[in-house]
Amino acid sequence: MSPVVPQRQRRFEEEHAFVATQTSDVLACLLPETTALCLAAWHVDHTAAQITLLVRSTQTSVPCPLCATPARRIHSRYTRTLADLPWADYRVRLQLCVRKWFCRNRSCRRRIFTERLPTLVAPWARPTLRLAQRLADLGVALGGKAGVRLGQHWSLAVSRQTLLRLLRRLPIPSSATPTVLGVDDFALRKRHTYGTILVDLERHHPVALLPERTADTLAHWLREHPGVAVITRDRSSAYADGARHGAPAATQVADRFHLVQNLAEALTEVFTTQRTALDAVNAAARQQPVPLPDGTVAVPVPPPVTPPRAEQQAAQRAAHRQATYDQVWALHRQGWTVPAIAAQVGHSRHTIERYLRLPTWPVPQHRSSYGRSVLNPYKAYLLERWNAGCRTAIQLFRELQPRGYTGSSRRVAAYASRLRQAQGLPSRRQGRRQQLPVVAEPASPPLTPRRATWLVLGRNDTRTEAEAQQLTQLHTQDPEVAEAIDLAQDFAALVRQRQTERLDPWLKRAATSPLEALQRFAKGLYEDYNAVKAGVTMPWSNGPVEGHINRLKMLKRQMVRRVTHQGITSHRESELEGEFWGHLHNLEPKGRGENSIAEKRLRLKAV
Repeated sequence: MSPVVPQRQRRFEEEHAFVATQTSDVLACLLPETTALCLAAWHVDHTAAQITLLVRSTQTSVPCPLCATPARRIHSRYTRTLADLPWADYRVRLQLCVRKWFCRNRSCRRRIFTERLPTLVAPWARPTLRLAQRLADLGVALGGKAGVRLGQHWSLAVSRQTLLRLLRRLPIPSSATPTVLGVDDFALRKRHTYGTILVDLERHHPVALLPERTADTLAHWLREHPGVAVITRDRSSAYADGARHGAPAATQVADRFHLVQNLAEALTEVFTTQRTALDAVNAAARQQPVPLPDGTVAVPVPPPVTPPRAEQQAAQRAAHRQATYDQVWALHRQGWTVPAIAAQVGHSRHTIERYLRLPTWPVPQHRSSYGRSVLNPYKAYLLERWNAGCRTAIQLFRELQPRGYTGSSRRVAAYASRLRQAQGLPSRRQGRRQQLPVVAEPASPPLTPRRATWLVLGRNDTRTEAEAQQLTQLHTQDPEVAEAIDLAQDFAALVRQRQTERLDPWLKRAATSPLEALQRFAKGLYEDYNAVKAGVTMPWSNGPVEGHINRLKMLKRQMVRRVTHQGITSHRESELEGEFWGHLHNLEPKGRGENSIAEKRLRLKAV
């Protein structure tokens, strides 16, 4: 039986053994490779915050890198300087003493070769393998400049180009051919150059980036990767043809979001030609009192008055657009093609196609920002103070500034003038001694073609009482408007509820409708009938693909002006695939390839 050692004596012996550990043994344990290296000497430079270790290789036999014949004759010795992971705030440099050897195999082309240490450092490399891996991980997470900033806090002296170079050298993770594939396009340069992103919808991982959004490019990839059973896509005819030729046995699924989006575009065209119905609803809303939470009603704030000069400029612009519209139709009737008309009138093909879809020139529309103002977030406070008796515009302006208002005092004064108009006050009169009605903003903003579209397509459970009243008024304005609303709501319901049996009757109703925009929409659904029916039936959609496109956009914005082939397809910057096309390298100003890192980050983070 062993004697019992008192606890105090045992603790003293352990502390003594800990203190007696040799410094060289501690340093040797911290070396990146302990089996093939031995520590000969060390030096600590406190001024430069650097530790220099002199290490030697202990290998007795080294294989030739070409013929793998073990070598035993030493030719000479030399020293390599390596960088290793820092120890606390001290940088670590290794002075590695290695040898050159004679190859014994006389048939080998290499007579003399240098000693390799594959577990320590790559040939001709300066950083050790573990330092290179740490820097690569840093680049995967943050990219170039951000990785440099974090590396400085970790005592890792590295440049942005080194991180990018390490990212480019990393291998692309291999992945099996997906069974369910999502396809969509993304902009390398908006309105100029587009590519195609492929996503595995079962794993939600990006699979590949293609250099174009053409049918041949997609078909070529599908032929090289057989096994895709389901392909989800938007309504693009190019992707439909590419999937048909590249994977004829695969089931094509039209994305439900794009189906509703195409319906919204057709419905917007209908409301654009029915501006009188929208104006009637807006005029009725301005005359109705605004109900308040306490059960009382308030006087609605009148709409802003357009200055005469602005009206004149708007009329001139409308006349110019109508003249362009007439010219486009005149050239179209003469047999001109869309590209030729676009070149002649100086507009894009998209604008020409939109003009040709309109049988008549619509009533001039409001500007796109109609109803939106920098004052909108502060109107509730302004109305509260106004109804409380503060009717001095400059005082209201001064109260808004500490709350974050960045607009001008003239805008506040103009809004105050509208409030006086609603209460029947003369201009610049406070009227404190009068019993004035309460003023409030209308419950719903004025209808424009686009707002009316999304009012119709919105879900019933999210629609407010005021919006429901607006929709009811709009439905009673015109029979064609009522039919468009009914068709749009029925289609949105059958798509959202996956009611496949209602698709064919709806297509027949839309095809016989007097509304040309909805007729064209139904015709497009007939031409892509199988994919549309699969989209209504199957659970797959392009939602995950859109999410990866948003991530890719974020990476591109992080590396602004560096959107090159290397910029988006490099290993770790993008988690999309690294086989990005080489000819895109000249699309943007050369930026040393920080965006080529964009694609690899996206793809490798997913693995």
